[in-house]
Amino acid sequence: MKITVVYDNEAKSPFIADWGFSCLIESRIRVLFDTGASPEILSHNLSLIGVDDFDYVVLSHEHYDHVGGLSAVIEKTSYVLALKTFSRRLKGFISSKAELIEVVEPIEFENFVTTGSLGRIVKEQSLVVKTSKGNFVITGCSHPGLDKILRKAEEFGDVFGVMGGFHGFSKLEILQSYDLVIPCHCTAYKREILKMRNAKPCFAGCSFEL
Repeated sequence: MKITVVYDNEAKSPFIADWGFSCLIESRIRVLFDTGASPEILSHNLSLIGVDDFDYVVLSHEHYDHVGGLSAVIEKTSYVLALKTFSRRLKGFISSKAELIEVVEPIEFENFVTTGSLGRIVKEQSLVVKTSKGNFVITGCSHPGLDKILRKAEEFGDVFGVMGGFHGFSKLEILQSYDLVIPCHCTAYKREILKMRNAKPCFAGCSFEL
């Protein structure tokens, strides 16, 4: 299983950096998690890895830097998993182009499961990837709190790693118990996290095998 970051605040040339996040998970199927802010930048970055179709697109939450690039990929996927609380306008757009799966509770598909809708002020879902080593968690911005997301993910099995936006999460001692930690877009304490032995940098164009 391979994960490639295709949209992030940082990038390795010729990938373009921009405020937002998106990553591609390739296993038996292709899953695009979030779509960054710009359709043009997302299309450019995806073209560099030669991928232009997906089985699923999973949207973590309805902030522009995570759903803004959706128009670039909406006609290249079969299913879009979005929270039921998304705006009527966005859900209508998705439904006109692909099959919309509205998420409230956790939904399992292939070797993936979403956490379901978490949080009070900003509703958000994260993605749990099931591997032979255990579960790996991918977050959008962690508005509900990274600790809450990880506790939810543990309900589906042991978690060995996490990547994505960690927002203002500061309980860094919790992260030390995982094998792999990759702080990406919208992580307040990225510099401190990257000093940890189990942390790796995140940027558009980076990839790793699970």
